[in-house]
Amino acid sequence: MKILVTGGAGFIGSSLTEALLNRGDTVIAIDNFNDYYSPARKRANVAPFLNNPRYHLHEIDFSEREPVDAVFAEHQPDAVAHLGAMGSVRYSVKHPHLYARVNIVGSVNVLDAAQRVGVQNFVFASTSSIYGQTDQIPFVETQTTDYPLAPYPASKKAVEVMGHAYHNMHGLNFTALRFFNVYGPKGRPDMMPYIVTEKLVRHEPITLFDNGRMRRDWTFIADIISGVVAAIDRPLGYEQINLGRGEPVWMTDFIEILEKITGEKAIINAVPAPASEPKVTFANVEKARRLLGYNPQTSVADGLAQFWEWYRQNVMRDA
Repeated sequence: MKILVTGGAGFIGSSLTEALLNRGDTVIAIDNFNDYYSPARKRANVAPFLNNPRYHLHEIDFSEREPVDAVFAEHQPDAVAHLGAMGSVRYSVKHPHLYARVNIVGSVNVLDAAQRVGVQNFVFASTSSIYGQTDQIPFVETQTTDYPLAPYPASKKAVEVMGHAYHNMHGLNFTALRFFNVYGPKGRPDMMPYIVTEKLVRHEPITLFDNGRMRRDWTFIADIISGVVAAIDRPLGYEQINLGRGEPVWMTDFIEILEKITGEKAIINAVPAPASEPKVTFANVEKARRLLGYNPQTSVADGLAQFWEWYRQNVMRDA
């Protein structure tokens, strides 16, 4: 199968690329290697694939329509994994126009190019943040997502809605996968596991919201990739599906696990949580089990141990 992966040099995109190439697929990767975090880190992510004849890398910005159209016309992919986006709830608060341009306009460019070349299946990386502040726990796909707390989840909501329009107008199979707190090797430096680890090894204060009285449903990258691959292989019409572990962890416990793994003691700077941060993320994954055969395997302790090993080998060694 020929699969186009946006954000192909990123944390999740490069992990998906590896899985697809390993099973014999052809991957067309799109990435603009922006400087939101180190472009060198992203180039290291794709370096192992560059000599693979089934790997095609296009360094373009998908918020620009013409380059996107050209890549789709050249490769005629069978499926799309649209993972590329501006991430981070907190960064979006100060940069709403950037998120609208990249996440909304860029996604429409990818959707429109996909339907015009007859793509069979479109898988979109949405987010658990789309649920906002809710008392309905765990989060289930049928509950409202009309009240996002920041531009980032609002932009993801917009693309889910646009995906339904393309399904309705063109019969495009569109699956929105709502990722819950993805972490693991190659994780982004703006994500909590990386930040906490870096603060621990540098003996710097860790900013902790509400004294750690927040819970997150940490989901290991290999489990997420298994769900994405399953969604690529299963055209489902139009669906929204949670991909999480289903076991939220208190932030205090999360930090304690990293303290044990690294052998370092945390210095905590407790502050109130901003309005953009939900108190909990907690996935009901029964729909994913039923439709995708999804079955997350990796505990937070095991996953953070694997992240720490990657960090030691690839971040501390290069420092």
